[in-house]
Amino acid sequence: MPIYVCIKHVPDTAAQISVIGPREIDESVEFVINPYDEYAIEEALTFREKSGVSEVVVVTVGNDEAQKSLRRALAMGCDRAILVNTEERFIDCLRVAHALHKAILQDGAPLIIFSGKQSTDQEGMQTPFRLAALFDLPISTNVIAFRCDAQIVTVEHETEGGAREAISMPLPCVVGTSKGLNNPRYPKLPDIMKAKRREIQVVQLADLEINTAGAAMELVSLVSSTKKRKSSRLKDMSPADMANQLVRQLLHEDKIL
Repeated sequence: MPIYVCIKHVPDTAAQISVIGPREIDESVEFVINPYDEYAIEEALTFREKSGVSEVVVVTVGNDEAQKSLRRALAMGCDRAILVNTEERFIDCLRVAHALHKAILQDGAPLIIFSGKQSTDQEGMQTPFRLAALFDLPISTNVIAFRCDAQIVTVEHETEGGAREAISMPLPCVVGTSKGLNNPRYPKLPDIMKAKRREIQVVQLADLEINTAGAAMELVSLVSSTKKRKSSRLKDMSPADMANQLVRQLLHEDKIL
C-alpha cells in the first residue's frame, strides 16, 4: 500500500505579494511547496526508508505551474506525482479535499496520507480534516513527533499553550505535519535534473465530477493588508515610572496585554 503526500503550490512567504484585481494576486512571484508540506514529504520518505513500503506518491490540486512543486518533491525522493489540473484561481478546501480523495482512490489504497497542517496562503486548516472524513480515517494534525509500530501510529501534537499530547491511531490514517517534526532534505542537483524528465500523471479536475453544491465557499475580494504604526518615546522619568507607563500603554492604548 503506498503512502500519499498531499501538497500545495503556494507563493513564497518571503515574496512581496501584490493584489492586482478583485480576486487576483500578481502570480509572477516565486511559488514553492507549502512549507508545512515539506515536513510531510520528509516524514513520508523517512518512513518508507525505515519500513520498506512500496512507494511515496505526491498529489496536488492546481494549474500547470504546480508541476514545479511536484518535481521538487520528486527530486527530494518521492516515487510518483499526480496533478489534479485546473485553471481555477480559487478552489475552496471542500472541493480540494474531494479532488484529493477521488484522485487517491483512483490510484490506490493509502497506507498513510501525510499533509501539512495548513497552507501558508489561505491558512484554512480544514483540508486534512475533510480528507480524513471522506476516507473515514482517524487523523491527528499539528504533529511534531511520529512513530509507527506494526499497525499502530503514535504521534505527538501540539495543543494550545505549547502543550504536547500523545495519541495512537490504527493504520490507515491521516497525519498533518508541523514545524519541528523533522528537517526536510534538500534535493541534490542530479536529482533535480532527473526530476525534470520524470512523468507526472495529470488528472483533470472536471473529469472527477465533484459535486459540492450548496456547501462551497466563494472568494469575494482580496484586499492588501496595511499596518498603521506610530512611535512614542518615554523620557524624563524614572525607570520605574517608564515601566508603569509602558504597561499602561500596552494595556489600555495598544490593547496588547
